[in-house]
Amino acid sequence: MTAAMTQPVGPGQPAPDFSLPAVAGSDTISLADYRGRSPVFLALMVGLWCPFCRRQLAQISGYEGKLKALGVESLAVVATDPENARMYFKFRPTRLRLASDPFLSTHRAFGVPKPEPSPEMLEALEQIIVNPFGDLPEPMPIVAAAKAMDRIDGYVPTPSDQGDVDRQWPQLKALFMIDREGIVRWACIECQDEGLAGIGKLSSEESIIEAARTLLH
Repeated sequence: MTAAMTQPVGPGQPAPDFSLPAVAGSDTISLADYRGRSPVFLALMVGLWCPFCRRQLAQISGYEGKLKALGVESLAVVATDPENARMYFKFRPTRLRLASDPFLSTHRAFGVPKPEPSPEMLEALEQIIVNPFGDLPEPMPIVAAAKAMDRIDGYVPTPSDQGDVDRQWPQLKALFMIDREGIVRWACIECQDEGLAGIGKLSSEESIIEAARTLLH
């Protein structure tokens, strides 16, 4: 897994452009839409089958307004079919601008790691305990924690979810702060610092707001 963590696009590098269908409406969203207009905070998530992603999207939605006040637009890429995402966000509205990328083309372009499952990794998933959002009764093994969060959230898998899981697992997630010239200025890659113990953990709101402020200088 360590070797897989060396390739993401990092600060000082151009952000790869992309063009994806919007979740809301029939528009196409491109990173070029922001070029010369505003910085963008980009969140690359996987499908809605992932409880960590659903929680992170809700958190990002909560501080999207603070980023906008600093002149930074927010965009989240959700790795599921647009119709599946529309159904979910119909019942859980968000202020985030969302794009759909079920085949992870954006993750690949940005070099976000997708570790190769190994016996050691599968064993670690059953042994490493996590409680990334603090609402589990106690830290649990990663697989059990994900199932517990599904129950807490009342999440019912859709027919699209299994196909997303089969294509995506164990894709990691990432956050990028991109300036108005299209250059990455800050990045956070899931598990980069803690290995699998970092599953479900991304930078705090405070760290993200501070990264946005650096774009103003």
